[in-house]
Amino acid sequence: MRLIRTLGCTAALGALTLATACGGSSTSTNSDGTFAPPKLTAQKTLGKGEGEVNLIAWAGYAEDGSNDKSVDWVHPFEEQTGCKVNTKTAGTSDEMVSLMKTGQYDAVSASGDASLRLIASGDAAPVNTDLVPNYKNLFSGLKTQKWNSVGGVAYGIPHGRGANLLMYRTDKVSPAPTSWSAVFDKSSAYKGHVTAYDSAIYIADAALYLSKTKPSLGIKNPYALDQKQFDAAVALLKTQNANIGEYWSDYLKEISAFKSGDSVVGTSWQVIANLAQAEKAKVKAILPSEGATGWSDTWMISAKAKHPNCAYQWMNWIVSPKVNAQVAEWFGEAPANSKSCALTSDQSFCTTYHAADETYWKQVHFWTTPIQQCLDGRTDVKCVPYAKWVQAWTEIKG
Repeated sequence: MRLIRTLGCTAALGALTLATACGGSSTSTNSDGTFAPPKLTAQKTLGKGEGEVNLIAWAGYAEDGSNDKSVDWVHPFEEQTGCKVNTKTAGTSDEMVSLMKTGQYDAVSASGDASLRLIASGDAAPVNTDLVPNYKNLFSGLKTQKWNSVGGVAYGIPHGRGANLLMYRTDKVSPAPTSWSAVFDKSSAYKGHVTAYDSAIYIADAALYLSKTKPSLGIKNPYALDQKQFDAAVALLKTQNANIGEYWSDYLKEISAFKSGDSVVGTSWQVIANLAQAEKAKVKAILPSEGATGWSDTWMISAKAKHPNCAYQWMNWIVSPKVNAQVAEWFGEAPANSKSCALTSDQSFCTTYHAADETYWKQVHFWTTPIQQCLDGRTDVKCVPYAKWVQAWTEIKG
């Protein structure tokens, strides 16, 4: 069961850096123009629990049995550690960033479009992975990545990952697609029945497609776009708009649209394909030849955490083999812990979600907040920050 999330950055436009663009304080750059977060140190030792922990989480990440009595990994944690869990469920990454700035929360399950914002503004502290014993068993492809670390310093504990796939109706789309051209071809035979994810981060999907189909643009990272590259991606999406039947953000509505035939091809998630197939919809989801974008969530600890020891215990708990398996199955994503696959109730779960297939994940470009300092390492140009992606997304849909 995958529960919905929404991305976004609605702060003032035109800001120069990641932090100012998305609601944080200003940040600095190194002499070579690369991103330099505020200097904070990680906790060195783990002390006695403080008796409670305040979390910000996506729906489905901190289940206590209230949604389903059989789904509860919060109460066992409380019993084992003595740390009472207080959870604030957030519906958007913007909300998570704003809540973290209050200093009232100890940890957050941040997606890649929020994590760099939190690092840049100094709201998230580096983590000492030695204080998280289960960290050693996490898949290597999730550790110290661009969305959860800076300069080799970890700023969180990876939780899980998933890809944004191409889904299509097998009885209406022929031949079977193998490329994102199925949604970006301006002369699509499925005009009015194409669907796309409703978020500014979807611009990266167009950029990824262009990186393969128009190599002369020089796109190396779909989240690091200079003005020319960005304009090309926006132009492609404006052209695509004529073929879009609807943009989706609610996974239940997407399932309904594919069942009815209102949508026959478009962006989706593996769990949506699974649920649609369970409801007898003739759909299939694939990773196209160009690869895909995707998400990887990270538990980050607040630089102002009042209950840091309980927060560290929670981070270790949530990525422990059994609990991480439970979360992955409930939420609909690949677990982060390599030992979780042996503990899922569905023995084929990790195969379906490619949990241990690092070759598969190398084709997935995980959501990362675009910043002015180009994430692909270029220093001779400035990249378009996420605030301007949001502005462009409004124009694309309008």
